Amino acid sequence: MENLTHWIDGAPVAGTSDRFADVYNPATGEVQGRLPLATAAELNDAVARAAEAQKQWGATNPQRRARVMMKFGQLLNENMDRLAEVISREHGKTLPDARGDVQRGLEVVEVCMGAPHFLKGEFTDDGGPGIDLYSMRQPLGVVAGITPFNFPAMIPLWKMAPALVAGNAMILKPSERTPGCALMLAELIKEAGLPDGCLQVVNGDKEVVDAILDNDIVQAVGFVGSTPIAQYIYGRAASNGKRAQCFGGAKNHMIVMPDADLDKAADALVGAGYGAAGERCMAISVAVPVGRETADALTEKLASRVENLKIGPYTAGEDVDFGPLITGAARDRVRGLIDRGVEEGARLVVDGRDFTMQGYEGGFFIGPSLFDDVTPEMEIYRQEIFGPVLCQVRAGSYDEALKIVMENEYGNGTAIYTADGDTARDFAHSVNVGMVGINFPIPVPLSYHSFGGWKKSAFGDLNQYGPDAFRFYTRTKTVTERWFSGIKEGGEFNFKAMD
Repeated sequence: MENLTHWIDGAPVAGTSDRFADVYNPATGEVQGRLPLATAAELNDAVARAAEAQKQWGATNPQRRARVMMKFGQLLNENMDRLAEVISREHGKTLPDARGDVQRGLEVVEVCMGAPHFLKGEFTDDGGPGIDLYSMRQPLGVVAGITPFNFPAMIPLWKMAPALVAGNAMILKPSERTPGCALMLAELIKEAGLPDGCLQVVNGDKEVVDAILDNDIVQAVGFVGSTPIAQYIYGRAASNGKRAQCFGGAKNHMIVMPDADLDKAADALVGAGYGAAGERCMAISVAVPVGRETADALTEKLASRVENLKIGPYTAGEDVDFGPLITGAARDRVRGLIDRGVEEGARLVVDGRDFTMQGYEGGFFIGPSLFDDVTPEMEIYRQEIFGPVLCQVRAGSYDEALKIVMENEYGNGTAIYTADGDTARDFAHSVNVGMVGINFPIPVPLSYHSFGGWKKSAFGDLNQYGPDAFRFYTRTKTVTERWFSGIKEGGEFNFKAMD
C-alpha cells in the first residue's frame, strides 16, 4: 500500500495530523493508498511559504514564466501514459479516457504559453493635455484551487496553469479520492522550472477547505464539484472578501428533432451519456426526442447500443467503454436512484443494476441503464445521477422540448440534433444554458475560449480557462500620469518649453 504525501516547497512532505483517508482501486474495491489529511495549521503554513515564493515569481518577466509552461507542456506530453495510468488506477476510467483527461488539461497549458499577450495592459496617449493613461495586469498573490475526483489532471491544470503563468502562487487541494495525479503534476512543473513553493499541494477534507476560505492571504478560490458545495464555498469566500469561481452540478439535455440523423444522435447520446461511467459534469443525462415516432425510433436504437456496451477495468484493454464508479457508496446511490425511477413509473428499458464483473466482484461496477417515459417531476430527472444512466423525456414539439431545458435548475451544457438551421439558430440564441452544442453532444469549448455554465451550475462572474482565467487571476491597475514640463496653466501646450 502506497503512503501518499503533500507537496510543499518543491518536495513531498508527510502529514502531521495523524488523520488519513483511504484511496481505493475502484476496479477491485481494495485500498491501495493512505492519504494524509492536513490540519488548518498545516494549510496556513503552506500558504505563508507560498506567499514568500510568490514575491519573486510575480516579479519574473511574463515571457520567462511562459517558458516554464512551454517546458511543462513538453513534459506532460512525454509523461502522458504515466499520468493516465495513475488516473485510471485511482478513478477507474479507461486509459483512452484518462489520456483525454490529460490532453484537455494540456491544451490549456498550451494557451498559457501565450500568456504575455493576455497579460498586456492598455495605453491611451494624450487622454488630456499632456496626460497619458495606462493599465497593467498584476497577479493577485496566493490563490487556491479545490478540484474534483472525476478529472484528476484536466481540472487541476485548468486552475494551476493560468494562475501560475499570471504570476501567482497556488494552493491546490485535489480530491481525496484521486490525489496521485496532482502530486505527479507538481513534480513535472518543478522539473519545468517553477520555483519551489509556488505550487503547494495540500491534501485534506472540509477542515482544509474551510482553512483556505478563512485564510487572509488567499485572494481567490476556484472550485469544481457539486452545487451545494459550490454555493457554500462561493458564499464563504465572498464573505471573506475573496474572488471565487465555483462550478457545480449539471443536468445536461440533448434535444433530438424529427429531422435529425437518428443513428448519429444515438451514437452521440451513448458516448456522451455513458462515457467515464457518466461521472462527468458535461455528460448528457437527458435525451428529449420530439414527437412519438422520433422517440420510439430513438429508444430502439439506444437500447441495442446500450446493451452492447463493454464494461471492465482499465487493464482489460482499449476497447472497454467504461469502468467502475469511484466508490461503493456512489454505486449504491446510483442503484437507489434507478430503484426510485422504477417506483415513480418510468419505464426501465435497459437495467444495469445487477451487473457484476467476473473476477472483480469487489469492484464498484454497475451496468448501463436506460429509462424512457421520464417526467420532470421524477427524482431521477431532478437529481444529478452521476452514473451510467440516460433518461428519455418525450416532448410533443420543439417549443415543449425547449421549455423542458429552460425550466431545469441547471445550465451547464445542452445540445440539439437537427438538420434545420433555423431551429438550431433559435435554440442557440434562446436557451438559458452556458455551453451549447449543435449536432455536437458535449460542447466543451476549446481552450482559447472559456468554459462555464449558467443558473445553479456556476457561481461567480468569470469562467474557467481562456481569456476569463487571466481576468480572474489578475487585478487591473490603471495609472493616470502627467509631466509638467511643457504645460502651461489652463491646459495650453507651451511649444517654447520644448525648445
